Amino acid sequence: MHLFTSIVIPFLLACLASCRDVDVAIVGAGLSGLATAKDLAKAGKTFVILEARSRVGGRVLNAHLPNGEVQEFGAEFVGPTQDRVLALADELGLTTYPTYTSGKAILYRNDTVTPYEADLATGGLPPVSSEAQNELSSLMAELDALARELDVNAPWKHANASLWDSMTLKSFVESRIRLSDSLLLFDTAIRSILSTETEEPSLLYMLSYIAAAGNQTNTGTITRLIGSKGAAQDSRVNGGTQLLATELAERLGQENILLNSPVQEVKQKDGRYSVTSDEVKVSAKHVVIAMSPPMAGRIVYDPLLPAARDQLTQRMPMGSIGKAIAIYPKPWWRELGYNGQVQSDTGVIRATYDNTPASERFGAIMGFIEADEMRSLDGVSEAEIRKLIISDLVHFFGPQAANVTQILVQRWDLEQFSRGGPVAYGPPGLLSKYGPFLREPAGKIHFAGTETAPYWTGYMDGAIRSGERVAAEILADF
Repeated sequence: MHLFTSIVIPFLLACLASCRDVDVAIVGAGLSGLATAKDLAKAGKTFVILEARSRVGGRVLNAHLPNGEVQEFGAEFVGPTQDRVLALADELGLTTYPTYTSGKAILYRNDTVTPYEADLATGGLPPVSSEAQNELSSLMAELDALARELDVNAPWKHANASLWDSMTLKSFVESRIRLSDSLLLFDTAIRSILSTETEEPSLLYMLSYIAAAGNQTNTGTITRLIGSKGAAQDSRVNGGTQLLATELAERLGQENILLNSPVQEVKQKDGRYSVTSDEVKVSAKHVVIAMSPPMAGRIVYDPLLPAARDQLTQRMPMGSIGKAIAIYPKPWWRELGYNGQVQSDTGVIRATYDNTPASERFGAIMGFIEADEMRSLDGVSEAEIRKLIISDLVHFFGPQAANVTQILVQRWDLEQFSRGGPVAYGPPGLLSKYGPFLREPAGKIHFAGTETAPYWTGYMDGAIRSGERVAAEILADF
C-alpha cells in the first residue's frame, strides 16, 4: 500500500494539474488575457490561462531595485481617456502620480543643448525656426483631420483606405514638409510612438493609431500620443504598472494560471479545443489567443486558421524597442531647472523622461532605444550599451550625468515571447486587406491583444479593452 501511495497519488495529482477541462482556455497572461479572465470569472465561467513566461504581465514588467523601489521595463504611463486601465487601477486599489514636467526640456541638435519651456506659445514644440514649427503644426493638423474621418472599429472601410495603405508614412510626410528640423521632430515623435522609422508603417495605419488615441467621446489626436500632461504620458502607477497584472492575477487565483507553459498547438476535435504545451493539455469550448499577431502565428492550429488570418500574422511585425534607466542618488537635474525630457538627433537614446518615483528616494532618467537604434544594438553587449547611454546622458545634461548608481537595460527585441514592442504595426498593404482578421474569430478561437483594440491600440488600456471585448463575445455564446 505504501508503494501504491508513493507512486499513484503523485501521478494523479500531476494529471489533475496538467489535464484540465474548462469553459475557456486563454493563451497569454498579459493584461489582455487577464482582463478576459476577469470578466469570465465574474460570469461564473471556468478558465485556465497558459503563460509561456515564468510571470504574468507580458510586455508590462517591473524592475525591482535593491532599495525596495521599482522601475518599469515595459509599459509605464497612463493618461486621460485611457478609461479601462484607470478603472482597473482604481478597482485594484492602485494609485497614480503625475509624470514630472516642471522645468525646461532639452533639444539636443547638432551637438548643441538648447533648453526650452515646454509650455510656450509654440504649443510645446522645441525651439526650431518658425517655418519648421509651422510646417510641423500644419502636418499634425492634417493627420488629425484625416484620422477623424476613420471608423475606429473598421478603418479599412474608409473610401481612401486602399490609397492611404498603399503609401508609407514617410512618403506622405515628405510630400508635406521639407525642412530638416521639421523632419527631425516628427521622426523622433514616431519612434517614440511606434518604435519604427517613418518608412515602416503605412499612412493608413498611422491614421488609425491616431484615431485610437481617445475614447467614445474624445477623438484621437497625435498631440495626445506624444504629450505628457493631459496626454498619454500623463501619470504613472505607484509601485509600478506590473502591479496591474500581479494584483489581478492574485484575485483570479494562482491555480487558474499555469506559468512556464508555452502553447505549441490548438486542436479542434468533437466540438472542443485541445490546447497543448510541453506539460499541460487543456480542453475547452472556447480559446482566447491573447498575444500579438506575430507571436500568435507561431502556434500550430488544427484545423488551420483562415488563410487571411495567417497572411496577417506573417505580415505584421513588432516594433523594435528597448529601455534604459539611469539611477542616481537624487534627481539632481531638477535643481538645474530641467524636467528630464530630451529630444535628440543622435545617440542611442533620443527621447528621455524623468522616471523618479513619487517617493523621490532616488533619481531616475529613462531613455527609449527605438527602431534602427535598437536593431543596431541587438548584438552589442549590455556593458557597451551602458557606456553609450552614459555618453548620451552626459551630452544632454552635463558631466554630472556620468555619476550613475546603476543603469537598467531591457531589450524587448531579444525577449523570447515578445520579440519587440510596444506593438505590432501595419506596413503598407496590411490594414486595408487583412485588418478585419485582427478581431474576427476563427470558429471559437478568439483574438485579443492590444493590437486589436479600437481605442488606445498599443497601450495597456487597449490590451484591457481587447480582453473585455473577447469575454463579451464568449459569454454571448453560452
